Amino acid sequence: METNRVKQIHSFGQSIWLDFIDRAIIANGKLKSLIDDDGVRGVTSNPAIFEKAITSSSDYDDQIRSLVETDKSNEELFFELAITDIQNAADLFKGVYDEANGGDGFVSLEVSPFLALDTEGTIKQAAELWKEVDRKNVMIKIPGTQPGLAAIRQSIAKGININVTLLFGLPRYEAVAEAYISGLEDHLAAGHSIGHIASVASFFLSRIDVLVDPMLDEKGLGDLKGEIAIASAKKAYEIYKRIFSGERWEKLAAQGAKPQRLLWASTSSKNPAFRDVKYVEALIGPDTVDTVPLETIEAFRDHGNAANTLEDDLDKATEALDRLKAGGIDIDKITQQLEDEGIEKFNKPFEKLLNAIEDQKSKV
Repeated sequence: METNRVKQIHSFGQSIWLDFIDRAIIANGKLKSLIDDDGVRGVTSNPAIFEKAITSSSDYDDQIRSLVETDKSNEELFFELAITDIQNAADLFKGVYDEANGGDGFVSLEVSPFLALDTEGTIKQAAELWKEVDRKNVMIKIPGTQPGLAAIRQSIAKGININVTLLFGLPRYEAVAEAYISGLEDHLAAGHSIGHIASVASFFLSRIDVLVDPMLDEKGLGDLKGEIAIASAKKAYEIYKRIFSGERWEKLAAQGAKPQRLLWASTSSKNPAFRDVKYVEALIGPDTVDTVPLETIEAFRDHGNAANTLEDDLDKATEALDRLKAGGIDIDKITQQLEDEGIEKFNKPFEKLLNAIEDQKSKV
């Protein structure tokens, strides 16, 4: 019997997480089969995913009706709905979490996108959601914005598992890894153990190429189309290996600390000219996570090639970014634009979701 191609990825040290959640996939056994058959080892969610889940089915209507009589805001109602799904998914992944000794099997829930630039609001809500979900194998997602850095550090210092989302640029990624390590040091200094804390840093891929690729032809760099996101990810992995080694890290590792794994996000190919598994195949490597939409998992199961590729052609990755800079394209400016747009891309569906909940309430 041919080995499942998705499952093969895990043999190279990378965990595949599903970038999708809804009530149906939990109830109908589909998520359980992805765990058992494909070796899927976690789930990520975001406001856009929940907006689609809640507004495109009737699966949530009964719970919305049951909550109408409360004095909760529409945002509080949303989190009630989301937490139910997150808890049920986390329970499905409990076996993976236990088998990995707390190193995998996580389900992620994001703070309100309206808090992306609000440090104190993020810290407060991250703690509230962590307490309400009440599962060891949950991660609270915090955007890796400048105001988010202090929220990440303080949340880690409280012993909360954090998935840092919306990362596009290398300098910001390095700052996020620093915030994680500092948070661990804070937690340890307060007299707590740190071996149970887990975190990932979610580095977004295809959106980089969507923005950069149209600029390349006019700069005479057309051969770099579809290469800049992958080059950036490979350089991020170099940073990861540097930061999570050496004397400072070894002191924490001796206390049981887990490295903050890099997670590849935005992994579906937006350009139909590219292979539909391009961003998965190019970045398979040890101690990483790849969060993948359901259709990309299905495509990889059908025709993906699992191989240890993450550290291949590192010289070409460096050269690609050097050529981009020499061509007058400012990658730091681009990644800041992507962060700004990313916040907006989560705000809009969240507003739509809250309006849909209001509509549902009015029908009761």
